[in-house]
Amino acid sequence: MTTPTKLIPAQVIEETARLVAEHYVFPDTAEQLADLLRRRLAESAYDVDDAAELARLVTTDLQSLNNDRHLRLKHHADQVPAKRGAATLEAMRREFDASLGGAPHVQLLDGGVAVLELAPMLFPLEWAAEPLGAALALVSRADALIVDLRANRGGDPDTVAFVCSHLLDERTHLNSMFWRDGGRTEQSWSQPHVPGARFGGTKPLYVLAGETSFSAAEELAYDLQQLGRAIVVGERTRGGAYPCQGWTVHPHLEATVPVGRAVNPVSGTNWEGTGVQPDVACPVADALDRAHALALARLTDRPTDRLTD
Repeated sequence: MTTPTKLIPAQVIEETARLVAEHYVFPDTAEQLADLLRRRLAESAYDVDDAAELARLVTTDLQSLNNDRHLRLKHHADQVPAKRGAATLEAMRREFDASLGGAPHVQLLDGGVAVLELAPMLFPLEWAAEPLGAALALVSRADALIVDLRANRGGDPDTVAFVCSHLLDERTHLNSMFWRDGGRTEQSWSQPHVPGARFGGTKPLYVLAGETSFSAAEELAYDLQQLGRAIVVGERTRGGAYPCQGWTVHPHLEATVPVGRAVNPVSGTNWEGTGVQPDVACPVADALDRAHALALARLTDRPTDRLTD
């Protein structure tokens, strides 16, 4: 039986403060946050013996300056490995295996309208290319498509580009990422070729989103919306546009720190803090029915509802 590792808040706080100061995408804010954590430690704000409670307290302080929801001290019930990012990858793999590779639901509705749910994440492309490619090829024959991201918490930007590639006709600039490390800039483009059939860039496309949609799921909705390719239906998303990395700072605690920021080539900005605003606002529970009605109206050339209510 493994002996539980004693929680020493001072060690966790100091290591978390160091990681934030060295890696957070905004250096000035990083220094302020590191100082805040150390000041709160000196004030005995973290004098707790429960790892989950410490994670809650520290996350509240980390998000207090600019409400960056990717910036967290994350608690894991199971002990996690020390290798950077390994905690997140292990949890991700379990969800991948339990969700048919991130495409748990495909359905054909009346009128030739297909629904493809992508959940609970957009998993790393080296895992997800085969199951997502199969699902996207299956719905490619539909007359209209609804992509359901309401339960999608984020994932891999490369997988965002992979999905977009099936929904566009030409190679398209989707996003740019600016990294703190080395001041690098990387562009994300859709792929000119996809395995299997392509739904393409002209048939009606709707994206369902809401408060649970986060991070890479938001990028998928935002990219397609800004390109004028899809109509987003539902509620405003959570608003996390900064990709992060994770470091284990205790056997049950992982510091996740944003290390880059996204800039959309159409809007010149991103969805951080604001979320993706729906084109058709409605309760998230009603979004599928609403999108289906819009698709049917468009396919039959009936007058459609206004985009906003």
